[in-house]
Amino acid sequence: MSRMVNDHLDEKRREAEKIISRLKKAGFEAYFVGGCVRDFVRGVTPGDYDIVTSALPDQVIHLFEHTVAVGAKFGVVVVIVDGHSCEVATFRSDDVYEDGRRPSHVHFSSVREDVLRRDFTINGLLMDAGTGEIIDYVDGRADIQKKIIRTIGDPVHRFNEDYLRMLRAIRFAANLDFVLDEATQDAMTRNAAKIKEISAERVQEELNKILTRGGARRGFELMAETDILKQILPEVDHMRGVAQPPRFHPEGDVWQHTLIMLDILSTENKSGINMPLAWGVLLHDVGKPVTRTEDENGVHFYGHVKLGESIADDLMRRLRFSRAHRETVLDLIHQHMVFMNVQKMRPARLKRFLRMPDFHLHLQLHRLDCLASHGMLDHYEFCLEQLQNTREETLHPPRLLTGDDLLAMGFSPGKLIGEILRALEEEQLENRVHSKEEAVAFVQIHWKS
Repeated sequence: MSRMVNDHLDEKRREAEKIISRLKKAGFEAYFVGGCVRDFVRGVTPGDYDIVTSALPDQVIHLFEHTVAVGAKFGVVVVIVDGHSCEVATFRSDDVYEDGRRPSHVHFSSVREDVLRRDFTINGLLMDAGTGEIIDYVDGRADIQKKIIRTIGDPVHRFNEDYLRMLRAIRFAANLDFVLDEATQDAMTRNAAKIKEISAERVQEELNKILTRGGARRGFELMAETDILKQILPEVDHMRGVAQPPRFHPEGDVWQHTLIMLDILSTENKSGINMPLAWGVLLHDVGKPVTRTEDENGVHFYGHVKLGESIADDLMRRLRFSRAHRETVLDLIHQHMVFMNVQKMRPARLKRFLRMPDFHLHLQLHRLDCLASHGMLDHYEFCLEQLQNTREETLHPPRLLTGDDLLAMGFSPGKLIGEILRALEEEQLENRVHSKEEAVAFVQIHWKS
């Protein structure tokens, strides 16, 4: 699988190099730019390739057979070669950003001016695809070596052009295991409230990358340090300082517990993290801050699961999550405390639990929950053992009787048919009915046709 992925990435580079070669043959300047060059310098194989060129959008479209003018007025054309797409952008400089996201107007310019209007020094490098020469106008190479996230030019000016850059700075620091330049971080803290002017969809996308591409714990720590967390996820910010009973949570408060879970999730899943699981980790205890009580018997969080579902639902709707993703996360929250009862469940209840949709995600969340607190994995190991020793047909027993069978026995169409079939499955799951004959006898004893 790894070799197939590498072959695919090598092919993407070859196709991107073909695009640059054709642009150069037509008399234009063209370079790799941004994240792919940053990855080259770090010794990492890029997943995508961006190109900048002196060719105008219309000239790019004329040169290539398959193009999509995704942002032609901003100088961006997607070129498709042999099924691989690559963004090709014309050198540009920008006018004032009136909406904190887009320039009011762009001017096509020189390669140096194009670099100087970009966000961070680590993303401001160019590379000659033919020679491999790195062109660095912003000391980006030195910042990569020092592992520093620094804006190109004045950070306040850079962030006022696009407020999302504050969250992107945190994302790069988290994903790359870099630190924020002091002036950059100070500007983020002073301007944190402006992040709320960014669309929910764009904020969600950056949060997803923080959660699933590595370094999630550091990302959320930086969000807290810069006050960005309380602006976009106040429900999560409220976890900070919410003390838990040391007997079950020696690791500390709800915030520390959640950070440890995120850290383990990132450390154990270098190749990619399931996005709903990551949000399940982040939000599984989001109901605790508002349900915490304390009496002579200790600290309690009565009803935190139910209220947590409601809080998480509101949060995910606000961030414009898809219904499917929202429902998966809410189900993870809903079920995460059920694991404490697995070893006492009746056979039917246990089998229904083990066959839940996405049970592997539920099991992973439970394991992380335990590892980040008391460390006891007995319920996790019990579930693993049950899954290993239980056949698929035991979890999903084939029907011994159908609706047609019940009609043939004299029952009338209606709700009773479904009620009988559900009761029969319960008997099968409880290992009390094993054959069609036993099923018929069970029905005849309990219902009259």
